[in-house]
Amino acid sequence: MTIYQSGQINTNSLNVPDLYVQVLKPQNIALNGVSTGRIGLVGTATWGPVGTPVIVGSMGDCLSAFGPKQALASDIGTAVNIAIMQGASDFRCVRVSDGTDAAATGTLDGVSLTAMHTGSAGNALSATLVADPIITTHYTLSISHATLGSRSYRGTTWAVLAAAVAADSMALVRIGLPSTVPALAAGSVTLASGADGAAPTTAAFLGTDGATRTGLYALRGQGCALGILAGVSDSTSWTTQAAFGLGEGVYMIACGPAGDGIASAVAAKAAAGLDSYAVKLMFGDWLWWNDDTNGTMLVPPQAFVAGLLGGLSPERSSLNKELYGAIGSQKAGLVSGGTSQTYSTAELSALFAAGIDVICNPAPGGSYWAVRSGINTSSDGVSDDDSYTRLTNYLAETLNAGMGAFVGEVISATLFGDIRAVLLGTLSNMAASGILASASWAVVCDATNNPQAETALGYVRADVQVRYQGINRFFVVNLQGGASVTLAAATAG
Repeated sequence: MTIYQSGQINTNSLNVPDLYVQVLKPQNIALNGVSTGRIGLVGTATWGPVGTPVIVGSMGDCLSAFGPKQALASDIGTAVNIAIMQGASDFRCVRVSDGTDAAATGTLDGVSLTAMHTGSAGNALSATLVADPIITTHYTLSISHATLGSRSYRGTTWAVLAAAVAADSMALVRIGLPSTVPALAAGSVTLASGADGAAPTTAAFLGTDGATRTGLYALRGQGCALGILAGVSDSTSWTTQAAFGLGEGVYMIACGPAGDGIASAVAAKAAAGLDSYAVKLMFGDWLWWNDDTNGTMLVPPQAFVAGLLGGLSPERSSLNKELYGAIGSQKAGLVSGGTSQTYSTAELSALFAAGIDVICNPAPGGSYWAVRSGINTSSDGVSDDDSYTRLTNYLAETLNAGMGAFVGEVISATLFGDIRAVLLGTLSNMAASGILASASWAVVCDATNNPQAETALGYVRADVQVRYQGINRFFVVNLQGGASVTLAAATAG
């Protein structure tokens, strides 16, 4: 008896009576859905690699990777903090700089210590070299930072310590040895001259898409469902963000400049030529946020929206969902002359008609901060809702991640059946979890849409139609009251 893997044996050519065991692959009846909560965040920081996506799942991760938060609209830590409060928990963060950032440095007996990354956080790195109290030829080099943590290395020479630091993927410094290496001697130094540089340009946030990807383009292939260029309000970037969002299946959350006016916001969107379901544009009514490190700050609305959507299932809209941590805005919710300033129906209508959303207080559900419309920038009434963008991206990315397994298979009725089974199973699972309504799809993959003229050339087509669930945007309650009202008899149902 011989055991064969699937496809290794041609059963039509057997001529020796025997037992042949063929191990078949487990049947794949459905695809696992891709992440819909991962946020790609491009911003500034006081520490960390520049132009490299870093996985962040908590504030602890963020602080260790990017250093203390700064009171800047573009700060990665502040945006992560805000988004986590709304329910997000999965980030890919990319640090940008203007190129003038510098790494902190220091020396111990002529041996140079350079911070592993550029930024002002490196100025708080301390290096201490102490002799072992028992084996005096052994020394311990300790590198510590209140936020970034600490690392320790043990050795008998600077060369040994330098090798240990170089081998540590979590090292906070690099050691540069002089031509004449001194003997180890106890001492300490605090690194200095680290700098964050000036504010990066819009071009730096967008980055480059070449062999080395930076900025926004560093998020390619990271599986992000949502994207933010933290604090970037430059309208010239909006269509570039839209193109990236369409190509990567990322819902980009953009915003206008702080203190913007409705008329100027509408004009800026029109001038930019932004009309895409891949971008959600928030009005430039920035929010006041009470940061636990930097106190009261004026921050862009992007992280609030991305964090909220990151915690919601893809079929749901941001409309009327309560946001947390906002203590005011540049207009809505502030009190002037004893009167709370709110948006009028005419103002909201002007924004929404132009495809611009806003965070304000009150919301339809009560006196809380919320996204007021749940729309994207598309002018198409069928695709202008958050739920359309997120659910379309979710379905497309899920199919893209799993259906490639069928490439290279023999085109036959069996292949058609397998493709249909996977697609139907996937959609059925989505319905079971509430993402889709029951029986709201149709799948065709057979000889009717795969004629021989096409299959002979290697083409196979599966036609999938999915009907989404609508969002209750205009809730009308008809009330009829009075002594003359005639009541219809209630029916069981």
